[in-house]
This record gives sequence, C-alpha cells and structure tokens, in this order.
Amino acid sequence: QDGYIDFMEYVAALSLVLRGKIEQKLRWYFKLYDVDGNGCIDRHELLNIIKAIRAINGGDHETSAEEFTNRVFDRIDVNGDGELSLDEFVEGARKDEEFMEVMMKSLDLSHIVAMI
Repeated sequence: QDGYIDFMEYVAALSLVLRGKIEQKLRWYFKLYDVDGNGCIDRHELLNIIKAIRAINGGDHETSAEEFTNRVFDRIDVNGDGELSLDEFVEGARKDEEFMEVMMKSLDLSHIVAMI
C-alpha cells in the first residue's frame, strides 16, 4: 500500500493473472477496479474500466461502453443499490457469460508473454 509496485508484487500479479483460478482472478480484478477502495464498484468505476479495456483492445463493439455498463448493472447488481459488491461481482461474472469474457480479456497477457 505504498503507492508503488515492487518486483515481487509485479511477479505475484503476473502469476495470478496467468495461472490463478477464476475465483482468484475475479477477486483480484475486483480490487483493481474498485478505484476508490470503498469495497464496491460503482457505475462510474466500471464504465472507466470498460472504456480503458476497449481502448487497449480496439475492435468494433455492438454496444457503447455506457450501454454495456448499464446492462452489467441490470444483470448483476442484485440488491439494486447502484454498486457491485465483491459477491455480486464474482457471482455475476460466473453467471453472465458476456461479462466474464470481458473480465478475462481485460488482463489477458498471453500476447505479451508470447512476445517475451
């Protein structure tokens, strides 16, 4: 929590992304996407992540980032409070194939590893 990533933290993150189980990855993604660290992901946080993922990965998309974000919240924000808890995030990703695909592709490092 010092604001820097040292070598061991970097290696641990890479190992998790490359070899971790789905549950571990989703929990790590949740922490990464919870930008303000309040224990929930709000629409604005998720929207910014979706926009960043799309900017990095490129390609054409059927829906806008805003529409996708709204659809995710409609599907997995079980209690309707406008925020995704860790449980909602993990369970939602497991149940919603499209959301899971986006989450798994968001930090897909296989192309980087292939180059290395």
